[in-house]
Amino acid sequence: MGGNNPAAATVDPATEANSATEDEYAAATGKRPSGDRAGLIAGIAVLAACAALVLYGLLHTGSDDASTAHHHTPTAPVTYEVTGAGTADLTYQARSTSGRATVVHAAHLPWHTTVDIPLGEKPSISIVLGHNGGQAHCSLAIHDKHAQSATATGPYGRATCTATLPKSSPSR
Repeated sequence: MGGNNPAAATVDPATEANSATEDEYAAATGKRPSGDRAGLIAGIAVLAACAALVLYGLLHTGSDDASTAHHHTPTAPVTYEVTGAGTADLTYQARSTSGRATVVHAAHLPWHTTVDIPLGEKPSISIVLGHNGGQAHCSLAIHDKHAQSATATGPYGRATCTATLPKSSPSR
């Protein structure tokens, strides 16, 4: 470009070539190129749509599945009771169709709880005494009817009570 114009001396040749290409494009099409702006806007729109679908899937299916499974699974009330003195570690089946157990560390005795267990599951409670030992007695009742009992004695004594729930509602 040239001459004695100081501004012209600082022009980058690549920028000058891009300007010439943009001018040629504008002359041929009648419009100026918009650069990456259109691509950026399209990318943001696609990303927002994907995020909305993921959020909808998480919120919609998660709540329906949990409530459907909870309302359609028949259960039976199971009462666990542990008598004795001191503390014991307890593990019992509670309100879970996955078979996960609930653990209570150093439960103060006597202890009891009633939970609804899905029919077809096997309610159970296990006692583990500490190093000081002692004696603890567990019992399990279904619909307030005694099902099983056991006693743990001595240091690290253990006992387990189990029963089987019917796969369908028993006639009363």
